[in-house]
Amino acid sequence: MEITAAVVERTHGPFALREVLLDDPRPGEVLVRVVATGVCHTDSITRHGDLPFPLPGVLGHEGAGVVESVGSTVDGVRAGDHVVLGWPWCGECRSCLDGQPRYCLRLPELLVGGGRADGSTALRAMDGSPLSSHFFGQSSFATHAVVPHRGLVTVDPEFPLDLLGTLACGFATGAGAVLNVLRPHAGASLVVYGVGSVGLAAVMAARNSGATRIIAVDRQLNRLALASRFGATDIVNARETDPVAAVREICSGPADFSLECTGVVAVCRQAVDSVGMRGVCALVGGAPAGARIELDHLSTLWGKRVVGILGGAGRSATLIPTLIDLHRQGRFPFDELVTHFPFERIDDALAAADAGEVIKPVLRMPSPL
Repeated sequence: MEITAAVVERTHGPFALREVLLDDPRPGEVLVRVVATGVCHTDSITRHGDLPFPLPGVLGHEGAGVVESVGSTVDGVRAGDHVVLGWPWCGECRSCLDGQPRYCLRLPELLVGGGRADGSTALRAMDGSPLSSHFFGQSSFATHAVVPHRGLVTVDPEFPLDLLGTLACGFATGAGAVLNVLRPHAGASLVVYGVGSVGLAAVMAARNSGATRIIAVDRQLNRLALASRFGATDIVNARETDPVAAVREICSGPADFSLECTGVVAVCRQAVDSVGMRGVCALVGGAPAGARIELDHLSTLWGKRVVGILGGAGRSATLIPTLIDLHRQGRFPFDELVTHFPFERIDDALAAADAGEVIKPVLRMPSPL
């Protein structure tokens, strides 16, 4: 079928809206009409070559929409269902069987391989030349996407689809890191480095935990103000203050937990240095290709843990409905962080996010005829 997609032709190239051809769903796949899709930092760094997705191709990995048709062997979803396009997973490796599909052993090829698990692509240019597809299992910068059924999360049709795609990655990454992995105990202290969309979601999630000190660190005053509004007990302006020293003053010592959301190498080290013995530092920010961090050996040896977390860990089918329920209860107001853009303004949406003018841009697709 003929669809409209934002094609990136080359590294550092623009997102160019093109008419392209999309395959019908194969066995195990579902055709989704994309209603809206979030714009994530990962889309930006992939366009610039920091994730090895082959170009030309179509990015986008925070899609939500309506199922139009399903391939054979698909169970649990049918035409007309409202869905969030979650991360793909193979369902057969030891991580998937252990209930940790975020760490599927085939994840690299499923996320950035440029096609299906068998290497084929679902997208072609109008002249028949192949375009890389299935970015994070979806390539949702398009009016339609063919996706593996395992990644789909069916949602209440009463909830606005133009908000829900953000729960596929960005907001789920921050919230899931807190709720699924760190799990702050009663009276715990947690410091969040970088309070963009991921960090603010982490702050909101921490407010629903036992943490009594939630410290937000950033260089932008507007984001620190939002962090205070959404649950931070303390804020640190990293432009003016050494954040590690500030955390130790606030906590009368090191923090119990830290979460690094920026991907900036120097900030990663600050996040590690902010926790002490038996403390946990979690890294979730996307750093440039080839980035390396150095740790102090002795202080790390004394019971400190440094962990990486992909996509909030756990399962989309559990985490996404949980965040929706928390939103309905007024405990996770992620909608207040969203700014909508029409699909044709995709470059404006990315520029606004990079400039700090918006927290989470979401692209609305054209309404079907």
